[in-house]
Amino acid sequence: MLFDTVFYTLGAVLIIGGLVGAILPSLPGVPMIFGGIWLIAAVDDYRHLGLWWLLLIGALGAVAVIVDFIASTLGAKRVGASKRALWGASLGTFVGMFFGIPGILLGPFIGALLGELSSGTSVLRSTHVGIGTWIGLLCGTLVKLVISLVMVGLFGVAMLLG
Repeated sequence: MLFDTVFYTLGAVLIIGGLVGAILPSLPGVPMIFGGIWLIAAVDDYRHLGLWWLLLIGALGAVAVIVDFIASTLGAKRVGASKRALWGASLGTFVGMFFGIPGILLGPFIGALLGELSSGTSVLRSTHVGIGTWIGLLCGTLVKLVISLVMVGLFGVAMLLG
């Protein structure tokens, strides 16, 4: 009984931390949410949350992670960025993950800016592409937050109805 309470609490902490991580890029929000949901389902012996619920919630989580990763690149593409800027935005997103919040916020912008500059366009045009990349990052974060809330909502529905 004591271990059940500990694991339920740990699952709740993971879910809450994951919701914070859906906004703060330094935490792996969606995987934390899914891990918390899965932990609670396991402690509950999958009585309320079975395989199909977990697959649905996991698929939503996968979509959120994919959208989050490619959002900045799509933002750059939307403003007509060159292929070098798109590669720069992707590389900047990846490298930025290792530098905490400043890296994740600035990495895609700097990558797209440098990529566009290397293709021979002006500084003003390159800055425009960098800003488009950053706006894509913000939109991706918003989509990730919405999907995270849907995941938690489905978890709640499954626990109530299951």
